[in-house]
Amino acid sequence: MGYILELRKELGSRPIIMAGAGVIIINDKNEILLGKRKDNKYWDYPAGSMETGESFEECARREVKEETGLECGKLEYLMELSGKDSFYEYPNGDQVYLACILYVCRDFTGTLKVQEDEVTEQGFFPVDELPQTVPEKIKERIFDKVREYIRFSCINKV
Repeated sequence: MGYILELRKELGSRPIIMAGAGVIIINDKNEILLGKRKDNKYWDYPAGSMETGESFEECARREVKEETGLECGKLEYLMELSGKDSFYEYPNGDQVYLACILYVCRDFTGTLKVQEDEVTEQGFFPVDELPQTVPEKIKERIFDKVREYIRFSCINKV
């Protein structure tokens, strides 16, 4: 059982601060990897909560491996998520305030596979043609930052 599940046994659904990490995986066509979550049917990037003793980077690498089957090479810091705008309520009623680091990864290996416990399908999407079910205002801010990152990295390649 994971750290957050142990906390939930004691605290119920009330708001907690959840530390975690996520990774925006970008392929050579500048498309990003998203998976369709089972719980809320939203398309999302690989991410999850930190386990006891884990660093943000270790959490990010573990979540990518668990959810996609891919191994991350170099991770680049993209942004942090925290504060009142990071509130999320899961479909089961559990409430969290996220305290997360998001990374970008262009350096990955392995064969893409769906983690059927959490994800029903996954695929790469152009950042300007994301599925309609990408949730929340906070995602707009994240994907705006990803667009900026891609534009900047393309300019620097010239």
